[in-house]
Amino acid sequence: MTKVNLAGEKATLLPTLYGRALDAQSPDSILHDTMAYEAVQQIEFDFSTVGLRRGDDTAIALRAHCLDDWARQYLATQSECVVLHLGCGLDTRAYRIDPGPQVRWYDVDYPEVIELRQQLFPDRPGYQCIGSSVTDPMWLAEVKGDVPVLVVAEGLFMYLKEEEGKALVRRILDHFPSGQFVFDGLSRRGAQLQKLNKAVQAAKAKVYWGFDSCAEWEAIDARLHCVSSMSAFDLDDGRLPASFRMTAKVSKVFTGMKNLAVFYRVDF
Repeated sequence: MTKVNLAGEKATLLPTLYGRALDAQSPDSILHDTMAYEAVQQIEFDFSTVGLRRGDDTAIALRAHCLDDWARQYLATQSECVVLHLGCGLDTRAYRIDPGPQVRWYDVDYPEVIELRQQLFPDRPGYQCIGSSVTDPMWLAEVKGDVPVLVVAEGLFMYLKEEEGKALVRRILDHFPSGQFVFDGLSRRGAQLQKLNKAVQAAKAKVYWGFDSCAEWEAIDARLHCVSSMSAFDLDDGRLPASFRMTAKVSKVFTGMKNLAVFYRVDF
């Protein structure tokens, strides 16, 4: 068994891993992420303490599925490119998507997270892990910036301080000729409400950065262009509990509520 001792934003990888593992056991699975289930069986940790509520596993799987689909769509147009999976945690996205041989995939996270990944998951062609905080300006030098890039950031930007996040985005823009960011984000109000999120409370994590629109992201740099955005409340495909579906219906009436959590696709 592999012992885990993580705190703060690093510990938020545990509820998301557990959510995907629970989804994998469901007869109506969304992700079919059996690697997540196998990883949970190998980790010495009481997952009942991560703060998931009923239906959170489905919401976690739907979030991952949305970003997986957007990533696949981009890779279908770029046979040769780099993927930067930022704040990868214990996500098995590289294995779920299984990109082609000309894709160079980098999973980036803190050294202790990468060490844990390497104990749990096998290597694969075209795949490399980088153990570093994503906000450290040095790690990007390990990645050759000669082709377009797909940047995938699930559950990341809200845990960065605003100026750190913007500096990270600009470094990527300067390093690659073109590319796309696919990610989820919280509005300012959504970031404030995370103090009520039981999974965030259990991890003792802090949420810093919220943004309210595509225009705010485009204002980071003139090279950015928002292709699309979608409220997390629009993800429901009928498998979420009734309480989630009711909240989604209410959100369609109140714009501020609908934009508490949003998925973005941004080109440059």
